[in-house]
Amino acid sequence: MRQAATVERQAAAAVPAGQYLTFMLGGEAYAIGILAIKEIIEQGQMTRVPMMPEFIRGVINLRGAVVPVIDLGVRFNAQATVMGKRTCIVILEVESDGESHDVGILVDAVNEVMDIAAADVEPAPAFGAKIRTDFIAGMGKVNEKFVVILDPARVLSADELASLAQTAAEAASEPH
Repeated sequence: MRQAATVERQAAAAVPAGQYLTFMLGGEAYAIGILAIKEIIEQGQMTRVPMMPEFIRGVINLRGAVVPVIDLGVRFNAQATVMGKRTCIVILEVESDGESHDVGILVDAVNEVMDIAAADVEPAPAFGAKIRTDFIAGMGKVNEKFVVILDPARVLSADELASLAQTAAEAASEPH
């Protein structure tokens, strides 16, 4: 039993203390380390791409680059994000096979950037969460509530990122 507690503390220690962007999705609070975030933009015109998984809402033109946009609500097997006044796209820089890819995630609303100390981060639960635990870097305790800290590299698998990069490259090379 003591060994399990040690493993949990080590897992929690793997999530660095630091600044996190917090956002809402389906009434739940989530966070991503700010070092993975490139920018936050208003949700705008997305182009639907045929034959993509349901969680890919489409692609956007970000200063000439084709960036896929993921609906985290659908990705987490919940409801699709409903577009509202505060809905926005958070642009993440995600590493896959040594390459960097820009990916947008659609969120209900961005809250704030906050500091979460390592002591306030618990390991991901083994079960009972609304999302698969491999997406969760930890559970941050903020004002007596938990914030789900996401691991951006695990929100998509390496194969999915490679597929998205290939689709984006193909879309960029098609004549307009």
